[in-house]
Amino acid sequence: MQPYNHHAWKKKRRFLRFLLKRVGFPLWVRIDRVQGYENIPAGGSLIFMINHISFADSLIVLQRVWRDITPMAKIEVYEYPVIGIFPKLWGVIPVRREEVDRKAIRLALNVLKSGESILVAPEGTRSPALQPAKEGVAYLAARSGAAVVPVGISGTGGFPIFRTSPRWKEPGAQVVFGKPFRYKAEFRHAKGQQLSLMTSEAMYQLAALLPEKHRGVYADFKNATRNTIEML
Repeated sequence: MQPYNHHAWKKKRRFLRFLLKRVGFPLWVRIDRVQGYENIPAGGSLIFMINHISFADSLIVLQRVWRDITPMAKIEVYEYPVIGIFPKLWGVIPVRREEVDRKAIRLALNVLKSGESILVAPEGTRSPALQPAKEGVAYLAARSGAAVVPVGISGTGGFPIFRTSPRWKEPGAQVVFGKPFRYKAEFRHAKGQQLSLMTSEAMYQLAALLPEKHRGVYADFKNATRNTIEML
């Protein structure tokens, strides 16, 4: 597999980001607050780890972050009417959720090893409160040595929806970029229970950025540890 070449996508993604900023969000998604930009490393491989409430979540990160990002998403998004063209144009990595998708893993590692960024929703499904996460983020971060930036997103329920909807009169999206972390070197080839612990520790970092009602199964911070991660 050839190294990932973000220059092949740069112009296309820049145009799509422009459309999101000038057309998509002004008409379809209300964003009230974005904070924590200072926590995003300027360079190096990076994983943006988000919770997943609505279709708008990943789009907000893609539009608001200046770095080139390759999202991972369920393969079904390619089949959505009309908007299914967007992941194709952006170069989203499709993931088959019902199996260990080795092709998707290889593609993601290729992006990271090229020093670029990916975006992952570790729960693998949408939910207003955090659900038990899959181990993909921990695996990719550990194997690649990439830093992880947790991104807590709230207030996106009901979006995207046209701005004439009553939903626009209610509070909009709020986004918090948390402090980055990296897995310790001794966990580079972790498996089994170690990988499960690594996933849990990452998810508690994400939960800390969310309102209590969105923390779900990661609400009890007495279970939060940092045995496998180091803050950057």
